[in-house]
Amino acid sequence: MSKLGNLGARLHRGEVGYDFIKNRKIWYGISILITITAILGLAVRGLNMGIEFQGGAVFTTPKHMSTSVSQAETYAEEASGHDAIVQKLGDGSLRIQIAGIDTGKSDQIKDELSKDLKVDSEQINADLVGPSWGEQIANKAWQGLGIFMILVVIYLAIAFEWRMALAALVALIHDITITSGIYALVGFEVTPGTVIGLLTILGYSLYDTVVVFDSLKEQTKDITRQTRWTYSDLANRSINGTLVRSINTTVVALLPVAGLLFIGGGVLGAGMLNDISLSLFVGLAAGAYSSIFIATPLVADLKEREPQMKALRKRVLAKRAQAAAQGEPDADRSAESSFDDEPEDAAPAVVGPRGQTASRSRGRGRPSGKRR
Repeated sequence: MSKLGNLGARLHRGEVGYDFIKNRKIWYGISILITITAILGLAVRGLNMGIEFQGGAVFTTPKHMSTSVSQAETYAEEASGHDAIVQKLGDGSLRIQIAGIDTGKSDQIKDELSKDLKVDSEQINADLVGPSWGEQIANKAWQGLGIFMILVVIYLAIAFEWRMALAALVALIHDITITSGIYALVGFEVTPGTVIGLLTILGYSLYDTVVVFDSLKEQTKDITRQTRWTYSDLANRSINGTLVRSINTTVVALLPVAGLLFIGGGVLGAGMLNDISLSLFVGLAAGAYSSIFIATPLVADLKEREPQMKALRKRVLAKRAQAAAQGEPDADRSAESSFDDEPEDAAPAVVGPRGQTASRSRGRGRPSGKRR
């Protein structure tokens, strides 16, 4: 078995682990800082909305054009009076995209481009997008996102509880804000492909979150019937138990997306790949982060406010303090140890001779001999 596999098995068994819950304020601070930066990017620079949302025209020239991209941009901006985006396609033709223009001016712009590019105007193909159509697409995208959020909250509230649903919603909003902010700061164009990528990463983020929540729900069943672990302890163990799985799925998903973004979009110059690959890359990374560092710690914070969990925490800490005062070597054992080690009906430990402790329920439900 590989070292990573051994680590995953040890994390799952609770033999090793990192205290994510204890350091939750650090994670909250990092997320707040990144989110504020993203919001500032959205407020200052705004999103570079594609032609599908603003309306405009796309002109495609004949194959094997000798005109450079920069020169074609100059021609298009002079002809239209608007910023233009020019891409050289694989067959040598040019794709000239001009957003925010009146579609009635398309024939005039087409004629001027044909003169500058020295081609017949009939050889230039023009695709027009009205602003009303782009507005409808934007409204439908917002409606779809809103319906998705509502259904997610309802499902998680039924399958788990409202605190987990609220934490998952916060994590999803966190992922959307960061991804949108990165788009604003980088200046990439927002197209329908971007929207598809955004909805896709929300599914990935929700998947990771639900995996941790399912483990947490199972481990905290009948938690108030024992005095060994607090809710935060078991939340921390749930994160550690699914940590390697989350890392593996995220890395495997990021590798092909990184290929699209950095090789396809960057090295090969296939700019249209950037529309979906950047949202996927940023969203997958943010989703994995929020599932581990935001959603589960937030659930633990909300749950620890309950009177039952507060009382349990007092009992657990009192028992640990008593054990520490008696000089037990494992008094400070954390939640990385197995919750199943203590039976649900286990009686409090009894101090025996030589300062050793023994449970009154020892021997019940488990054969004598070496610990399993």
